[in-house]
Amino acid sequence: MMNALRAFSASSLTAVPRAGLRSAARPAFAASLRRAEIRPRGRASAPFGANAAPARAPSVALRAAADMATAPPSADAAAFISSFNADYARIHEAYENNFWETKMNLEGNSTDALTKSFNELEAFLGDQGSLTTIRAFLSDTKSITNEQSVILKQIEKTLLCYIVESAEARVVRENAVGKENAMNSARNKLRLQYVEEDGTTTDATPTVLRTKIRSAKAEAVRESCWNATRTVGPFLLANGFPEIIRERNRFARTLGYVDFYDMKVTQAEGFDKKTCFEMLDGLEKATRPILENALTKLESEKGKDALKPWNLAYALSGELTRELDPYFPFENAPEVWGRSFAAMGIKYRDTVMRLDLCDRVGKYPNGFCHWPVAPHVGQDGKWNPSRANFTSLATPDEVGSGNTALTTLMHEGGHAAHFANITQGSPLFSQERAPFSVSLAETQSMFLDSLCGDAAWLGRYARDRKGAPVPWSLLQRSIEEKHPYSVFQLRGMIAVPYFEKALYEMDESELTAENISKVADAIELKIQGGLATRPLLSVPHITSDESSCYYHGYVFAEMAVHQTRAFFLNKFKDQGGIVDNPEIGPELEQNYWQAGSGDPGFLAMVENLTGAPLSHDAWVDSLGKTVSDLIAEEKAEYEKAVAAGSATASDSSVDLQMRALFVHGDDTIADSASETNGYLGACATFKRWVNDKWPKTAAA
Repeated sequence: MMNALRAFSASSLTAVPRAGLRSAARPAFAASLRRAEIRPRGRASAPFGANAAPARAPSVALRAAADMATAPPSADAAAFISSFNADYARIHEAYENNFWETKMNLEGNSTDALTKSFNELEAFLGDQGSLTTIRAFLSDTKSITNEQSVILKQIEKTLLCYIVESAEARVVRENAVGKENAMNSARNKLRLQYVEEDGTTTDATPTVLRTKIRSAKAEAVRESCWNATRTVGPFLLANGFPEIIRERNRFARTLGYVDFYDMKVTQAEGFDKKTCFEMLDGLEKATRPILENALTKLESEKGKDALKPWNLAYALSGELTRELDPYFPFENAPEVWGRSFAAMGIKYRDTVMRLDLCDRVGKYPNGFCHWPVAPHVGQDGKWNPSRANFTSLATPDEVGSGNTALTTLMHEGGHAAHFANITQGSPLFSQERAPFSVSLAETQSMFLDSLCGDAAWLGRYARDRKGAPVPWSLLQRSIEEKHPYSVFQLRGMIAVPYFEKALYEMDESELTAENISKVADAIELKIQGGLATRPLLSVPHITSDESSCYYHGYVFAEMAVHQTRAFFLNKFKDQGGIVDNPEIGPELEQNYWQAGSGDPGFLAMVENLTGAPLSHDAWVDSLGKTVSDLIAEEKAEYEKAVAAGSATASDSSVDLQMRALFVHGDDTIADSASETNGYLGACATFKRWVNDKWPKTAAA
């Protein structure tokens, strides 16, 4: 059942709910929310940048004027919508191409170009002339169709998130964006090192450090890796982070918000910071006794040292992670993901997806999925499919990396499936910045990656390189060793929004490196019961404007995931539940995906599907389930799954209605469009590349 077998990791104890986050960087220094092309370089970029972005056209309101002169009113609106959509798509793609280049550290990437294209995107979305035209159309309801009214209202809602009338506020915002890009550029060059057991000092990426904290046998190595992660915070604090916090708050307060956090949550979710934390406070209160019991139990069973931040994840998963590792070979992960989604009836509607899955120096230290092209239906009825950029951080021969990478594929692939199936009349319904609900977006990805913790899924998909299924004895141990401590993941998730709340409520005079460090440690102690395995100041989300102050979205999404799973498991109890059920994809598409950021919105979608308002009840109930009951349930599901056979042994093709390009930095590894066997052929080519680059994977 939910989370029962999900592997603990350093990240899951403190930050990202699984291996990745949907946008570890949700674009946009989103301006005044009331609710609030550099041509790609190298072979890998060709499908996304065949045409350079032309010089920016005049205001869309002016460009459409000629078309409107003699046309009937509804045609006027159609011309405006078409022009607006085309201009937005072009400017958005230019920014996203720069975003990808800098985050992937591609050859020739430029933070100056990123900042320029970002400012151009915000200028377009902040065009007062477009807003005036839209309101003129909306004021004469007889002149436009119902469909056009829906689209125009969505464009209006989005523009209101970005139009800033105050010149002072615009200057503050642009200063903050420039400082943030400079800080993150410096972070990409930060050298992280740890000491091996033999005394050798070794360079490592953040991903490798987290993996070793979870799995290295020697405590000295784990402690050294944890200490390395603790250097990230002081580095950021010395490279402008306090100033960025000041600028963000000044910007938000200029626009009438309490602070930056209040602005961000209002933008994305439609309710204010006070409401957000009333919901979080209820969850925190309900789970505090469970946390205290879990900490006491862990200390009594494994000793006080197990509570040390570099020992906690290892105490819960160290040896078990090693024993489970052979059943999650990284090189097979893309095929497993594809087969699992295809079996649930999930399609990508002709998406072109670029996947950069392996870690390397200088690469952004978190998984994400972004869309250079946001899909929509044009005014001519033509379908414009999405283009997606998808990254994870696997080191294929590191213990535990295969499991983490597979979960990331399920997670980010869930985001990609969600956005690929938004079928509205403008890309503004399917772009990931405000007013798109973080909670809605994360519900989709987290629902799908939750399958990686189900015995019903593991019995079919967790197979070693010879095809043998993961033994039940290991899964039972996983339940026995982890279920009593699953509250640690929840508390790690809520620690991030509580830290950011405290951060943006600090007086400007208190925003010093020393004070911010003290606040981070205090929140870790209060919410998690000790210093975090993944220090709060090392969580990438908090430094990026686009992903800061939205971690609460993961928490609300987890509530929705538990509630949605409970509903599906009951509805499909006679049809095998969720795994490999071809009705799941269409259910998600109809109830959660098609509307995008339009009506009815996150809370209404959850209630409409499940029949109940969103609450934390199902999540808290799952934490309280006894180990013996959970084992009995999961064993029955495992036995049925194993009896059904390996899902990856099938000779059947996988049709996801998607073109997949596997890349590594500037190089293309495989392209499903040129493979004889399509997606599976691309997976096979990618597997050979992994085996060649990391020979241990071929010899294992």
